[in-house]
Amino acid sequence: MKKKRVKLTAAEKSELFAEGVITVVLLLLLNLSVIILINLTILQNKNLVNGIFFLKKTVTFAGGQHIWSWQNIFIVMMGIGDLIVLYWRLIRRYHQMQLRHVISELHYIANGHFDHRISFKVKTDLQKVIDSINSLVDSTVNSIHEEKAIEKSKDELISNVSHDIRTPLTSIIGYLGLLKSGLAKPEDEQKYVNIAYTKAEQMKSLAHDLLEYTTLKSTKTKLNLSPLHIYSMLEQVAAGFELEAEKKGIGFVVETRPKNLTIQADPEKLGRVYNNLITNALKYGAGATKIKLIANLVNNDQVELRVENNGAKIPEASLKKIFERFYRVETSRNVKTGGTGLGLSITKSIIDLHHGTIRCTSNDKWTSFIIRLPLDPKKAQNAK
Repeated sequence: MKKKRVKLTAAEKSELFAEGVITVVLLLLLNLSVIILINLTILQNKNLVNGIFFLKKTVTFAGGQHIWSWQNIFIVMMGIGDLIVLYWRLIRRYHQMQLRHVISELHYIANGHFDHRISFKVKTDLQKVIDSINSLVDSTVNSIHEEKAIEKSKDELISNVSHDIRTPLTSIIGYLGLLKSGLAKPEDEQKYVNIAYTKAEQMKSLAHDLLEYTTLKSTKTKLNLSPLHIYSMLEQVAAGFELEAEKKGIGFVVETRPKNLTIQADPEKLGRVYNNLITNALKYGAGATKIKLIANLVNNDQVELRVENNGAKIPEASLKKIFERFYRVETSRNVKTGGTGLGLSITKSIIDLHHGTIRCTSNDKWTSFIIRLPLDPKKAQNAK
């Protein structure tokens, strides 16, 4: 923001000029009164008159010049004093005018013009006040935007949860209604029961994920940190998905450098991260033949964890939103794949708790989820 000096109005310039004129007149009257009083005092005291005359005759400068008369000396001193007083009065009034302009700008902002900033440049401590006001307005505007974003997020949360609950619930009520009414054919009854059960499982999964998401977002959530051997954990995670991966023709590759890499982390929560990312790869990585679980030590104080698959590419537009809650890469909100849209949001929340970062890259060859974690989250938190 470009700073500018306070521009005085015509009325303020007239006020400043009147202040100067009044000050000059008052000072002249004061000077005249002082000179008259001093003259009267000197004339009434002959010894003082003789002393001044003697001093003037006695003190000389180079070239035989005598000192000025006391009147001239006093007038010069009073003139210098008058200039100082006049300058002080004008500057004081000018600063008052600057303050009035700042107050006027502040009232303008207070009336709802939060995009406006005070752009004045002054040379007094008032500049600190102006800068503080601008910082306060910026902070207030950011808080307002955050509040609006939270409200919008809440509305979206309610809307999404309502949609994702209503869809399977409608199916459950429909099929149970057929069974209750006796209109269902005997050979179809088991099929309807199975569908209703599957839909109920989807609702249970959504409720579980939603509870976990809100719990992780709570400021009261704490990590249960302990030493975690990365290679052993990755081997265990891969083994848990081995049968499901084999059915889809997918093999696991586990690599850690160094092999004895150990970090401080919450094993249960980090295990959930890998479960979510691998489940995501199995569901959406169409055509994948390989899932890589890789861990590398970085800069001696961080570890980089990668979950990669060589399946279908994620569209560029989706990469920016992929960690948003309830976001699905698929265009419709159907749950054919069984996803709630909360898995990656939960994953990001867990990484945030560990003071780490997560991002996703995708091209025609590999889709990679790249996590950076500090070796010790407590030290990383203290460093902040």
